[in-house]
Amino acid sequence: MQINRKIYILSMLLTLVISVGVLKAQVTDQTQTDQTQTYQTDNQGRPIAPNQSGNDSLKRRDKYEDSITISYRYFDSTLDHHMDSSINDFNTRLQLPYTYNDLGNIGSPAQSLLFSPYMQPGWDEGMHGMDYARFTLKNTRYFTSTRPYSELGYMLGGRGEQYIDLLHTQNRNRNVNFTFEYRLLNAPGAFKNQNNANSNLRANISVQSTNKRYSSNLIFIRNSLKTATNGGLVNPDQLSDLSLGNPFEAGVKLGNSNTTTSNPFNASVITGNTFNDITLYLRQSYDFGQKDSVVQDTITYYMFYPRIRFEHAISYSTHGYNYHDYNPTSDDYLNYYNFIVPTDTILFEDKWKDLTNQFAIYTYPDKKNKNQFLKLHADLQLLNGRLGENYKLSYSNIFVGAEYRNRSKNNKWDIQLAGNFYVAGNYAGDYNAQASLRRDFGEKLGGLELGFQNVNRTPSFIYNAGNEGGFTTDDSKVTYNPHSDFPVIGVSNLNKENISRAYARYYLPSMGLSLTGNYYFVTNYTYFKDVFTAAQSSSLFNILQVGAQKHTRLGKFFHWYVDADVQQRAGEAPLNLPLLLLRNRIAFEGHFYKNLYLATGIDVRYVSPYKASAYSPFTGQFYYQDEQQINNRPDISFYVNFRIKRFRFFGELANLNTLDYSNNTFGFNHYNYVNPNMPGQALWLRLGVWWYFIN
Repeated sequence: MQINRKIYILSMLLTLVISVGVLKAQVTDQTQTDQTQTYQTDNQGRPIAPNQSGNDSLKRRDKYEDSITISYRYFDSTLDHHMDSSINDFNTRLQLPYTYNDLGNIGSPAQSLLFSPYMQPGWDEGMHGMDYARFTLKNTRYFTSTRPYSELGYMLGGRGEQYIDLLHTQNRNRNVNFTFEYRLLNAPGAFKNQNNANSNLRANISVQSTNKRYSSNLIFIRNSLKTATNGGLVNPDQLSDLSLGNPFEAGVKLGNSNTTTSNPFNASVITGNTFNDITLYLRQSYDFGQKDSVVQDTITYYMFYPRIRFEHAISYSTHGYNYHDYNPTSDDYLNYYNFIVPTDTILFEDKWKDLTNQFAIYTYPDKKNKNQFLKLHADLQLLNGRLGENYKLSYSNIFVGAEYRNRSKNNKWDIQLAGNFYVAGNYAGDYNAQASLRRDFGEKLGGLELGFQNVNRTPSFIYNAGNEGGFTTDDSKVTYNPHSDFPVIGVSNLNKENISRAYARYYLPSMGLSLTGNYYFVTNYTYFKDVFTAAQSSSLFNILQVGAQKHTRLGKFFHWYVDADVQQRAGEAPLNLPLLLLRNRIAFEGHFYKNLYLATGIDVRYVSPYKASAYSPFTGQFYYQDEQQINNRPDISFYVNFRIKRFRFFGELANLNTLDYSNNTFGFNHYNYVNPNMPGQALWLRLGVWWYFIN
């Protein structure tokens, strides 16, 4: 089915106009008593008397008071969170978790060191190397703030590396909140053709009518992720040559003649991957329920308890993925990839448009507990793909789902059951189901969470094979997927992947201890076995993961933080994983003088030897290799962080482990490797400031 872009835009504008009209009608319809209500409510919707304080509710304040009450919750979550003002972990300033390895430069494609498969049914292009750097609906935050709040972050690293982080949120009144977020990263890197230029933008508006019956959420997201790819070093032994003073002199497989710029607002990638996506999401709901009133201290509070909710959500998104080389060197492609360059420009590109409508109904069994509900929904998805210059296709899917949540009024029990099933369309038969139970036993005994997930999914689009098309090598024309512009030798007759996960978590705040466990069951695992070739393994294999996080106070000012993960595979599978991932931080922390909070120390990460996956620039995929093992030194960094009132400073001297003293020559050129021919960074300095403002 051909989907007209004008119809997309018209439907979004029409829905937005209707939402504004409904909101205006709801606000106008209220009595004068309702319009002037200023009472606070707790997280169950119950009123709080004026002399009490609610943890996350708005408070009436003197506008000149230098304080703020601010909280947020994530998209489709009922849990409230507070802003993180901690300074004890420099890694929180970076987008990449410590459990990941990138391609040797910040902002590049990355892969988790812990087994973490994609567990969503339905259509998926299969490009996940940059997921950690994206703004998404799932990680969107809805804020509630008594005053306008802004946060500005700026970090400067070696060789002109720059990172900008902006956040602003404010409640226009008790019923409207606006939030704006922006991130910009430019990282030229240390080696040739290694520069990355990523930008993210998100704006969201949440509205609730005065009578609390109608609400709407409008979210706009744009991600532009540009990552140069050099294919790795031609000869890694060059780095051990002490006469090589600058790693930029080392020869790489792709992009030797390319140049980069340190200007974050004018960054380009000549040879590499580009991942772009835009999402516009609008959700509206209207509640039917029961009005009520409570008298406290001779004051009458008017309330509304929802019992049934009707909801409509519409999402329009575009996705673009490409590999391009605007200045290809034919001999490099032929020598290192056995690939003949057809023209003076290489471009493989897939573009997708996704329009999804969801209609849902909620029921609330307990009128005084908004966090207990049953949701039933049905979704219609229309997909349109433009693959290269000559091929287009359209998909449609209908899926249904249900969700039950129950967080008890005392916050001790939290139950969630959810599932989706594709009943018709190109992905019919796909499904996912999950269940979780959490119990809070208090400060002394901590809390326990148990859960289970199962997904049956069509393998990602990029793995599919066809019967025509191809790309040229020096000896033959090979068949690849005609539905994708990427040069993939796909798999015929793919079976659905089935992945199950059982997990548990026990946390004990009184001891600073958290224990985690994951057990995976996987069949029909789909993967890439080389630069161009996809494959599927039908055998069943299991993976057990056990983790622990512990904070130990060593003295008045000294602290020891440990994060340890062990994983083991059972059964034959084309998958190599490190057995042990261990992170230790020995820190000096304290509150000095009147406003100075200081945290400084050593951060050490150790990854046990394993055969790390290689990376294909042509497909944007990490692929299985079973020949070369990497055996690195522990990654060692020294950091100094401090906070003075609203100002926070973060400083890190990373990769002290690259220190080398051989042949009577001192330097930092003993590199760790992220895969057999891609070294990580050498000694690297980063300095950053984060400053927040209360308007």
